[in-house]
Amino acid sequence: MRGLRTVREWWADLTDLVLPAECGGCGSAREVLCPRCRTALSGDPPCRVRPDPEPPGLPAVHAAAPYADEVRAALLAHKERGVLALAAPLGAALAGAVRAGLREAWTATGGAGAPDGGGIRRVRGPVLLVPVPSARGAVRTRGHDPARRIALVAAGELRRTGVPARVSAVLRQRYAVADQSGLDARRRLANLAGALAVAPGGGGLLRGAVVVLVDDLMTTGASLAEAARAVRAARTPAVESEAGPGTYGTARSAVYPAAAGEGREERKTGPRMAGPYGGGGVISEAICAAVVAASPDSFEINRN
Repeated sequence: MRGLRTVREWWADLTDLVLPAECGGCGSAREVLCPRCRTALSGDPPCRVRPDPEPPGLPAVHAAAPYADEVRAALLAHKERGVLALAAPLGAALAGAVRAGLREAWTATGGAGAPDGGGIRRVRGPVLLVPVPSARGAVRTRGHDPARRIALVAAGELRRTGVPARVSAVLRQRYAVADQSGLDARRRLANLAGALAVAPGGGGLLRGAVVVLVDDLMTTGASLAEAARAVRAARTPAVESEAGPGTYGTARSAVYPAAAGEGREERKTGPRMAGPYGGGGVISEAICAAVVAASPDSFEINRN
């Protein structure tokens, strides 16, 4: 009997790996995410969010849900406790936020109305999901990269609905930064200024593509603003007096507000999306962002 008990215990442990012992959101049921928590995560349509204060250079950001209660618990369980089965529902929620961002970009640049529930089904040119990278130490401690894992699931969901999406993890940290927890919005922006760069050879992948910066969470928007700066620098030649002929602006002194003048050529010749929207609208900058969750206050943009 003792040997049989050991086998049963082993089988229970194996089952816990495949089917978590409790819901990642509320802990009430033996499933990855119970129906109530799935509704909290994906029950409402993703919408535009904006932190206050908004960091300069932040692209349009869409989020699936407010970072509170069950959604917060599920994200922390995936990120910090390694409940990897949660990547499926979190990735599906992220895919919805990406669709919302692409839909808004199209509508704002000449699309002929919003699509039905099917979302964006055909996009001319690639859609690259670019995860905001975690610090190497954090990845080692956690044993995985949460944003990249969720992005891979989201890309698969998007391809199933006709969006030619793939993950391109081209962003790298140029130097170590301080722990962001406890820093206010201004200090987070200063802490991350110039910290990210596109890996050598990555700029060619980004040019001509619709880039969607993705992360699991947005609080102050500093990480997404820095990621956007790095992508713009890789896609746009730097001013020669600052960076020298033929080089790209990746220096720490890069100024965020300069992004407002970028993308003029992209407005003329940038990626066009075809499909149920009709027309031939051009996405002005071809950069947007999507996250699973954002701070509840950032949803106030939709109430003004």
